[in-house]
Amino acid sequence: MANHNSNNEANVLHPHITPMSTYLKVAGALFGLTFLTVIAHHFNAQLGAFAAPIAFLIAAIKATFVLLYFMHLKDDTNMNRAIFATGFFFLIVLLLFSVVDIVTRVVEVSPL
Repeated sequence: MANHNSNNEANVLHPHITPMSTYLKVAGALFGLTFLTVIAHHFNAQLGAFAAPIAFLIAAIKATFVLLYFMHLKDDTNMNRAIFATGFFFLIVLLLFSVVDIVTRVVEVSPL
């Protein structure tokens, strides 16, 4: 026999129901960060070498909001968080191997 919710509590059957106001706040933050990305692009020449790290930082913050709230990792178990973190760890390892490969290449001069 199924458990019945006699008190009509919202979070008994679905433990991580997020209120609509939270989604609207996160969506507003994502729109604001997107607007900040556009502003940073307009100041690309003035930012110089800091333009790419600033863009990556903004993108990382937006990705964190999406992972935590829209993919519900905020309310999930530590095992799911570890699985996501492992995927990002191996992505970083792949990128580091690519960077090491590109940096250690010997420049060849064409005999032609």
